[in-house]
Amino acid sequence: MKLLNLNISFEQYTGIGELGEQDQSLCKKAEQALESSYSPYSKFRVGTAIRLASGETILGSNQENLAYPSGLCAERVALFSIGSNQPNAIIESMAITAQTDNFNITKPITSCGGCLQVMAEFERKQATPIEVIFYCLNGEILKVPSVKSLLPFSFVEDRLER
Repeated sequence: MKLLNLNISFEQYTGIGELGEQDQSLCKKAEQALESSYSPYSKFRVGTAIRLASGETILGSNQENLAYPSGLCAERVALFSIGSNQPNAIIESMAITAQTDNFNITKPITSCGGCLQVMAEFERKQATPIEVIFYCLNGEILKVPSVKSLLPFSFVEDRLER
């Protein structure tokens, strides 16, 4: 038996003002994406902004459905939009934020396991890291250099690609 350790590095910021101009802009666009959230049941709005290597920004927001499993998270809405409309686009960075009227969100929300797997697939497909920024409105921000940092054991089965 071997005991192995896994460590990740990430950056922590106390507010948006500590980020560079490009990252601040991406976070503000994630805030804008909150406006298109369809979340009448949970009242928990999530917005994602994705910066492509071309400089274009793609937005996504969570879309709920009365049959809960039929909804979709903001990250996947944006990523699947890129996959279907710009399949060869390179993703540089994505910012994710959330807001609700039910309580005060004081820490950055992170992506669910399903979204992390989809993010990992996009990163693997493009063979370059995707930076992820978890942005708490008026609060702390976490920034990771790669999806691999968040999901080091993503599902991969090379034989399925044949």
